[in-house]
Amino acid sequence: MSKVLVIGAGGVGSVAVHKMAMNPDIFSHITLASRRIISCEKVAESVKARTGVTIDVAQVDADNVEETIALIEKVQPKLVVNLALPYQDLAIMDACLATKTDYLDTANYEPRDTAKFEYGWQWAYQDRFKEAGIMALLGSGFDPGVTSVFASYIKKHLLDRIDTLDILDCNGGDHGQHFATNFNPEINIREVTAPSRHWEGGKWVEGPALKHKQVFDFDQVGEKNMYLMYHEELESLAKHYPEIKRIRFWMTFGDAYLKHLEVLQNVGMTRIDPVIYNGQEIIPLQFLKAVLPEPSSLGSTTKGKTNIGDIATGQKDGQQKTVYVYNVCDHEDAYAETGNQAVSYTTGVPAMIGAALMLTGAWKGEGVFNIEQFDPDPFMDMLNKHGLPWQVKELDKPLDF
Repeated sequence: MSKVLVIGAGGVGSVAVHKMAMNPDIFSHITLASRRIISCEKVAESVKARTGVTIDVAQVDADNVEETIALIEKVQPKLVVNLALPYQDLAIMDACLATKTDYLDTANYEPRDTAKFEYGWQWAYQDRFKEAGIMALLGSGFDPGVTSVFASYIKKHLLDRIDTLDILDCNGGDHGQHFATNFNPEINIREVTAPSRHWEGGKWVEGPALKHKQVFDFDQVGEKNMYLMYHEELESLAKHYPEIKRIRFWMTFGDAYLKHLEVLQNVGMTRIDPVIYNGQEIIPLQFLKAVLPEPSSLGSTTKGKTNIGDIATGQKDGQQKTVYVYNVCDHEDAYAETGNQAVSYTTGVPAMIGAALMLTGAWKGEGVFNIEQFDPDPFMDMLNKHGLPWQVKELDKPLDF
């Protein structure tokens, strides 16, 4: 039984804390902290009503290392679970180093003034975390996270060698809004509008954003248009599975979403450089975030399912084989259990699972680790037990695109 400090009280933080409270044998004491304590208090009320567990709440500016250090010293957690914004990863890692506290996150670092995310900044902490005798687990969400564990499971149990890996992320849900994002609008739009990039033949291949489209028939969702994108797990998978010749990431988008996004780009609302308005400096994308629906408010109206998984082709016992490992999550089921829609649920549950495996010692180490570096079996078992069951299918042939 262990104390845990969760930083970030959005939809993902809410799901993670609800699921932690449902496992009191592992999480003996939970503190939820955020810049806005009212957000923490709302989550705490829901957790108490749904599980009967009382959690502590705290206010913290996670950009302020000294403030975060003070909170860690007050709470004395065994683990800090960072579910705040990716901009704050390094500051929270610095606080964990100063207090010699284990660290976990779901998304890699991204500087505020540049739409670029890569693991290099966090991998640079390897020696310092190792010397401090503490562990950092990076990317314990769904993608990155579960999709990387799926790849490890495929390599351990289904294929002797992986030649190609495609990660397919489909959200078949409908929230009833003209335009909204299912997680932080600022992060979502920066990610979607970035150039595409995939790993092939030992190098990165870049292309324009949202220009390479394919149609795929997703189980329990149906046919959807999906687009080639860059996503952070490609970087870590290419590093830890160098035998894979090609790694790609695909995400589905509806036509209405893409049309709204095109218009917003054309009028400059997705810019991340400052402009002067009424004598004040503002960032257009941050202003857009302020007027869009809060993702955590979409749970009550969202219907439909997500389908996220890995398709891998390679060799098994000398024969070519293609396997598909995936999860289907229902938005309404996720809302009924935690008060949050499935996009938050599919990230918050793996955050809880990664934290549980660290706290119980099933996954342990000193230094900075990506999730695919550990034994996938205990994580896969917990997915089945805690709301994200997975399936394995053998496909007749590799993808033809």
